[in-house]
Amino acid sequence: MAHAHPNADPSSKPSSGAADDRLGDEDLPAAAEPPPATTATVSDDRGPVSLLGWAAIVASLLLLGMLFGAALWLYAAYAAVGMLLANRLLAQAWSRSVTAVRTAGMLEVEVGAVVPIEIEVRNTGRLPIVWMLAEDLLPRKALMYNPPALEVEGERLQVFLLPPGASRFVRYRLRCNRRGYYQIGPTVLETGDLMGLHRRYRVGATPQYLMVMPHTVALSGFDVASRRPIGEVRIRERILEDPSRLQGIRQWQPGDAMRQVHWAATARTGQLHSKIYEQTSVAGATLVIDLHRASNPARHEPVRTELAITMAASIAEALYEMNQPVGLVSNGRDAADRIRGEGWAGDFRTRAIAQQQARMKSDDDRLRPVVLPAGRGPVAFRDLQRQLARLERTDGLTLAELLIESEHRLARDTTLLLILQRCSDATAVAVLGMARRGWAVSVIINTFDQHEFSTAAGPLVAGGVAVMHLQNEEMLPSVCRQVVLR
Repeated sequence: MAHAHPNADPSSKPSSGAADDRLGDEDLPAAAEPPPATTATVSDDRGPVSLLGWAAIVASLLLLGMLFGAALWLYAAYAAVGMLLANRLLAQAWSRSVTAVRTAGMLEVEVGAVVPIEIEVRNTGRLPIVWMLAEDLLPRKALMYNPPALEVEGERLQVFLLPPGASRFVRYRLRCNRRGYYQIGPTVLETGDLMGLHRRYRVGATPQYLMVMPHTVALSGFDVASRRPIGEVRIRERILEDPSRLQGIRQWQPGDAMRQVHWAATARTGQLHSKIYEQTSVAGATLVIDLHRASNPARHEPVRTELAITMAASIAEALYEMNQPVGLVSNGRDAADRIRGEGWAGDFRTRAIAQQQARMKSDDDRLRPVVLPAGRGPVAFRDLQRQLARLERTDGLTLAELLIESEHRLARDTTLLLILQRCSDATAVAVLGMARRGWAVSVIINTFDQHEFSTAAGPLVAGGVAVMHLQNEEMLPSVCRQVVLR
């Protein structure tokens, strides 16, 4: 897992590349359609002197020439008018004759993969383009921290000369260090006249969306189980007997129910015999991940959020291999929903506005929770993996509000496995309330500091809720075996 080491739990600092003013801000699931692209229109940046200012200067020269009879002033005015018109027409022709096409690449990759990016910039006109600047925008968040989520190898901003009919390529590679859903592009093109009086901006290649799947680790064991009367995993502690798993027979004893009588053995022996059932429990889980900004402070990013997602993905993988049901509930933001709602525009007056409009929105206060019903099999597991890859911190529902809002949609035959950093009073009340209403609840507290863990775990342990401590990445394989019961 390629992120800052969690042992010291440091406050991650942005790298120097994150301060680049040319950056944009973040990817659609493979099955989702990308947002419709708006046709890119061209506008100009008139620089320090506007077109109206140049017209005033030319008019002044003409007036002086007519008043004083100076032919030189008239020639200067004519030359200025001709220069302005020629430069404007030239910049328009250059901007309209250039196209950019992105080569389709991989849409879903694993952590550590290297994704090649290629954009072809082509001059379709009859005039040579003296200079063309092409920049492929990347999410600002993807370039923050050290190492960044997407590490750029090569140059994504290039300036080149384009002869008529010629093509140039912007090629670079992205090394995926952390999971996420990233918008790659769009490509912003800039050209203009040689004097810098008229500059033109437009969106060339439309963006593509890259999904980096969460990192997983093999768990050494999974002892979190839902203590239900009918289940599939054999346990050593006697809870309730499972009539679907016959262990043997014995002689009938007073108190045995009639449905427990083994009639075939009774007929053979002439004495009443009863069935013996194995004691079992359901090992399935509904993962509840708290990604609210208030309880996931920025000073712990991206370490703690990535640990929570890795923990959830590892548990889901273990349950999938055991053929157990696993579901997901979170108050986080789905990046795909945000992109579908926002799209991206293509009408810009300056390159800075082009970058700002093309970047991905960072704030969100949507109140609809992310809910995936508990399911089995490869399809359900892959959907859950994709959802974990797209989750982001949000300003919407708190964890207490999430539990209240989604309780009617949760599977009662699975364990509610909460993964959180902080446990407020409202959260503790909501969790203990669900435990009193018969839910099987376990909590993983994702914090490095032992004092913070004790403070958060105290009310939950006092209420009989099993609590586990996720301190760092090294504890991931064994955290589900370290249950604090008292």
